Amino acid sequence: MALKANHPLLGTRALNRATLERQFLLRRATGVSAKDAVGHLLGLQAQNVKPPYFQLAARLADFGPEDLSALMASREVARLVTMRSTIHTHTADDCLTLRPLLQDAREKELRLFRAGLAGVDLDVLTAFSRDLVEERPRPVKELRDALAARWPDADPFALAVAARGLLPLVQTTPRGLWGRAGQVTLTTAEKWFGRPSEPAPALDDTVLRYLGAFGPASVKDMQVWSGLTRLRDVFERLRPRLLTFQDEYGAELFDLPDAPRPAGDTPAPPRFLPEFDNLLLSHADRRRVVPPAYKGRASHGNTAHRALLMDGFLAGIWRVEERGAAGTSRTSASRTTLTVQLFARPTRRQRAEVAEEGERLLTTMAPADTYDVRFADLTDAPATDTLTTDAPATTAQSPTSR
Repeated sequence: MALKANHPLLGTRALNRATLERQFLLRRATGVSAKDAVGHLLGLQAQNVKPPYFQLAARLADFGPEDLSALMASREVARLVTMRSTIHTHTADDCLTLRPLLQDAREKELRLFRAGLAGVDLDVLTAFSRDLVEERPRPVKELRDALAARWPDADPFALAVAARGLLPLVQTTPRGLWGRAGQVTLTTAEKWFGRPSEPAPALDDTVLRYLGAFGPASVKDMQVWSGLTRLRDVFERLRPRLLTFQDEYGAELFDLPDAPRPAGDTPAPPRFLPEFDNLLLSHADRRRVVPPAYKGRASHGNTAHRALLMDGFLAGIWRVEERGAAGTSRTSASRTTLTVQLFARPTRRQRAEVAEEGERLLTTMAPADTYDVRFADLTDAPATDTLTTDAPATTAQSPTSR
């Protein structure tokens, strides 16, 4: 496709490296706190409890799980529904500003449940739900049952979805803390943080933040990340302040003038990403990270595998198994096993790099006496070729429950 006037070509590898650099995946960030990273990344995908911890472990040089857990315990970050109607871990400031910015998108989703909400005054539902969860945090079932008692002719599930869409409901701790279990209990962001929601930021500012974390990007990319529509006018308003490029497929890309754009041949080390990492979900065209041949290999519908990047691109999936965990009786040393399944046969050097990164992952996230990094064959057969690393006796401990 012919290039547009004044639109330099940005090849897929260069686009990949630019995005990885802003995601702290080309090289781990040093001197960046967990809180600052959560803010820079505009939140961490948190459909499950563990992924935010793994996301930061892949991105920060000195990260330990307790760093994020302490932020959550002190209410400096929290979990709530924002982009794409999914749960994210955000800073307190973003909980109180980004959510109002996305409120229209959340309310439009309620159209899918209008049959179950027939006869329900949504303003009354909002006030009633707020009173319930601000009196004290409510488990999801308790909130749903209370709403069903108030509106017995409505669908209980639709009522609960409406409450979540109409109010910024935070999941309270201990849910989300590292190594702690807890059911989902909800209260409003305002109640949890002890201050009112702030005015929604200008869309212009959020576009600039998005480009800083996920750019270079197209209008459609931003719309996929946010769930918002009709953003072309915002980008046009910002055009004089931005650079424009064109990718290999003819899409127009916008970027911050001073943002890093490393060369496409910049080395990219292996990185282990958790399921639903936003790197894989925040662009309309995912070829910057997912080779066309591997499209769909890291997810099946609403189920996602943990993804391994190699040379900057999706190259395999992985899982972790722990034995002899803390709190259980055991007669032998604790062992944590990382099993990697690559989509193509690696070189000897690639295997060594993946094993080294895997060992780092295990020592950071799952302390144990012994670590195994295993490579499964390409046909999903039982894992073979075990690489075993013994933890130093002076630091060995039972793995933390995740």
